[in-house]
Amino acid sequence: MQENINHLAPVATASVEERSQFIWKVYAHVVGGILALVAIEAYILTSGMVNGLISLMYGSPFLTFFAFIGSTMAAQSIARRAQSTTVQYAAFAAYVGIFAVFIAPAIYFAEMKQPGVVDSAAGVTILGAVGLIATAMITRKDFSFLRGIVTWGFMLALVAIAASMFLGFQWGQWFSVAMIGLLGASILYQTGEIMRTYPTNRYVSAALELFGSIALLFLWILRFMRE
Repeated sequence: MQENINHLAPVATASVEERSQFIWKVYAHVVGGILALVAIEAYILTSGMVNGLISLMYGSPFLTFFAFIGSTMAAQSIARRAQSTTVQYAAFAAYVGIFAVFIAPAIYFAEMKQPGVVDSAAGVTILGAVGLIATAMITRKDFSFLRGIVTWGFMLALVAIAASMFLGFQWGQWFSVAMIGLLGASILYQTGEIMRTYPTNRYVSAALELFGSIALLFLWILRFMRE
C-alpha cells in the first residue's frame, strides 16, 4: 500500500474539504462492502451452497488457503494500480465475494455450535474497528512505525497457519488474541497510510484495504469467541 499508484498528490496535502470528502467516501464504501458481504453470506447460508463449500474447502484445505491468499492479493494489486474507477470497483466486488466464500463455513459452524455468536462477533468487530479508525483520525498520530510489525506479523502468521494445517494441530486462543492484536495494528497503520499515500480519486482502493482488515478481524474475533 505504500507505493503511490499515480502522480497525484496524497490526501494529506489536499484541502480540508477534499480530505473530508475523501474520508467519507472511503467509509461509505467500507460500509457498502460490509453490507454486500452480509447479503452474500445470507444467500450462501440459506441456499444450501455452504454445504458444497464445506466439502470443497475442507477436502482441499491447502488449495483453499493458498487460493484465498493469491486471489485477495491479486484483487488488491489490481485495485491499487488501476487508473479506472470502474476497474477499482470490479476488484473491490471480487474481493468482497472472495471473502464471503472463504468465511462462509466458519460462520456456519460457529452459529451451529453457539447460536448468536456471529452477531456478537460482528458487534465487537464494528465497535473495535470504529474505535481504531477514530483513534487514527482524531489523534493524527504517525503510525508508520507499525509497518514492520504488521508486515512481519502477517508473514509469521501465514507460516503458523500453514504449519498448523500441515501438522494437524490447533494453536489455541492465544493465537486468536495475537491475530486480533495484529489486525488492530494493521487498521491503525492502514488508516494513516491511506491519508499519506492515496490521492483523492483512490477512495475505492483505499476502502478495499480497510475492508480486508476489518473482515479478517471479524473472522478472528469469531474464532476466539467460539473456542
